[in-house]
Order: sequence, then C-alpha cells, then structure tokens
Amino acid sequence: MEYQILNTSTCLLVLLVFIPTGLGICPSSCTCSGNDRNVDCSGRNLTVLPQGLQDNLTYLNLSFNQFVDLDHQLTRFTNLRTLDISNNWLKNVPAHLPKSLWELYATNNNIKVLQKLDTAYQWNLRVLDISRNMVERAVLINNTLSSLKFLNLSSNKLWTVPTNMPYNIETVDLSNNFLSQILPGTLVRLQHLTSLYLHNNKFSYIPDKAFDQLSQLQVVTLYNNPWSCSDTQNIPYVLQWVQGTAARVIGAPCAAQPQLRPRASTAPAPAPEPSPGIQGTKAAAGAASAAAAEPTKATKTHKQFKAKQVPPVGTHSHPGPLPGTQRPQEAAATRTIPGREPAEANSSLTPALGSSTTPMTLSITSGTPTNYSRMPQSTTGTLRQEEAAGGTREPSRASGRLPGLLWLLLLLAVALAVH
Repeated sequence: MEYQILNTSTCLLVLLVFIPTGLGICPSSCTCSGNDRNVDCSGRNLTVLPQGLQDNLTYLNLSFNQFVDLDHQLTRFTNLRTLDISNNWLKNVPAHLPKSLWELYATNNNIKVLQKLDTAYQWNLRVLDISRNMVERAVLINNTLSSLKFLNLSSNKLWTVPTNMPYNIETVDLSNNFLSQILPGTLVRLQHLTSLYLHNNKFSYIPDKAFDQLSQLQVVTLYNNPWSCSDTQNIPYVLQWVQGTAARVIGAPCAAQPQLRPRASTAPAPAPEPSPGIQGTKAAAGAASAAAAEPTKATKTHKQFKAKQVPPVGTHSHPGPLPGTQRPQEAAATRTIPGREPAEANSSLTPALGSSTTPMTLSITSGTPTNYSRMPQSTTGTLRQEEAAGGTREPSRASGRLPGLLWLLLLLAVALAVH
C-alpha cells in the first residue's frame, strides 16, 4: 500500500514538472519573456488566439495579424496591462476587455464608431490610441476614463471634437480628420491639457472662448486648416488668442495676412464732423456775394446799432437755447453781414459757438428775423420799442404840476384887481 502511494506521488511530481513544458506556456507562434508573462505574437497572420497563453499575462501584442473579431476573447486576462491589436481587420474595439488595462493600441483597423461601452469601465486606462481608423463618431461618457492621459483619434473621419473627454487628460491628438466645429463647453474642463493637435482639419474659425480654460497648454498645432481670414466676425478670436497665449502655436492662422492679425477694426477713422459755424458758412457762401452788393434792411439796422455802440444782443439774451433755434443759420447770418471787418466777424462768431446762449439772428434773404417771434427780447430791443412808442410814456411829475400853478396865478391876479 505504501509502495502504491509512493509511486503515485512520484508520478504527480513528474507531471507538475513536465506538463507545463508539454502544454507550451509560451505558444510556438509567439515570443515570450518575463516568466512568459510578456507575449509577442505580432506578424504571424493569426486569425484566432494561439493556444497556451497564460491567464496572468501583463503584455500581449497581437498586431499585424488577420483578426476580424476578438469580442469576449480577452476577458480572462485579468492582469493584462498593455494590449496591442493594431494593424488588423477589426471593425470595433473588442467587447469586454479586462478592466486592468493601462494601455490600449488599436491603430490601423476598420473601426467606425467608438461606442460608450468600449471605454465605460476602463478606470485604469492611461493611453488610448485608435488612430488611422474610420471613426466617424466617438462617444465618451462623462466622468469615465478618469486615469486617461493620452488620447489619439488622429487620421479618422471625425467632424466634431469629441465631448466628455476626461478632465485629467494631458495630450489629445485630433489631427488629420474632418473637424470643423467645437461645441460649446467641449474643452472647458481640460485644465490639465498640455498638448493639443488640430492640424490637417477643416476648421475655418475657432468659436469664442473655446481655448480660454486651457491654462496648462504648452503646444497646439493649427496648420493646414482652411481659415476664413476675411471673416471679421468669427476669425478674430483665434487670432487674438494666438497673440496672447503662452503656449507654442505651430501654424498660426492667417500668418500670411498680418493686417488681419489684430482684433481691432481696420476701418478708417471717421472724419470729424464740421462745427455748426463751418456748416453755416458753407451753406451761405453762395448768398453772401449777392447780399454784399445791396445791403438789406436788416444790415442797415445792424449798422445803426453799431453806430450807437450798442453791445451785441447775444450777450443779453436768455441763458438757455430755445427749441426750434437753428444754429447753422445763425452762424451764416452773422458771417454774411456786409461792411464789417473779418476780425469783427470772427469775434461775433466766437460767442455764438462757444457759449450756451442763443443770439437773435438776422436772415439775409428776407431782411427780417426768420425766427424773431421765438427769440427772447433783448434789452436793446426793448429800449428801441419804447422810443418808437413815445406818446404812450407816463407823464412826469413836473408836467402834472403846471396847471395848478396857472390857476394859482390867475386867482392872485383876480384878487389884486378887486382890491
């Protein structure tokens, strides 16, 4: 009995020693290292997984083969850290990948869509490279891929920058796509982003404030995009951002058109509007020569005022301008009065333009003030009206006493005659 037990133990020991070698822990079509936990099966024209792979693999390279579908075939490698399935015929990211992955390389396949379940449970994933595929849509779930640092979606068919990118990401490569728009809020959370590659796309402009939150950005590529340099409404934001950012910008937009680089408008400054006095002078230039030949009644009256050294009526007028007063006409009338020296004309124009008062103006075409009824009466005008209406003045006290004296003298004469 003891002899049988001894033989059985010896057989089990032999099996434990030689069975792993016989089963081939490292498949014959692959090369292995690190206690056969790092397996390289690339370039073997494989269509199915080779036999003999250990479950405790940490590195598996299946690139440059003929795999079409690997769904549910890699779930058992629960210690896998790096998986390379590039350069195959895969139509999608394999379903149910192990959650232990740190790096996933799936470049140069036929993947058309990055589904939300492809990355929903990859909390440990740090590198995701799905470049050189035919991805038209990349769906990422908010608050997933919390460990992701590097995302490469270059050389695909994306039209819109993917939303819900993880907030801890540091490098995003979206070059060689068909990108033409960035939806609002897409890049707001990426405050740790240091490298952004957007070259070889279809951008004509960058929306306002799209890059404002990229405080850690160090490198951005913008070359080979059809920038609308003549679009003065949308292009100024990216031009101003390029001028102000501390990041290295490779391929600044509209670099060949330096006149469009500043955000300031290139429209010429408007010419200063001429003063009312100048406008009035130009308006009355044609009428001035006709008025100089034959002075009107208004100019004669003005000369009479000047002969009596009457102060300018504008200095005694109402302190505030009245509605309906036309300052250009006032300046024109003042400038076209004949018989005055140029210096006197300029001096009369200065108070009219500088002060807030509204002088009474004279029209050179009608000979009477055009807006006389609306103008305040000056003190000079009041005096002249009193002179014109002399019979209506109140009699003085001396003239009222004269009849009394006459009656008194007559009474004295009568008394003397009686005596």
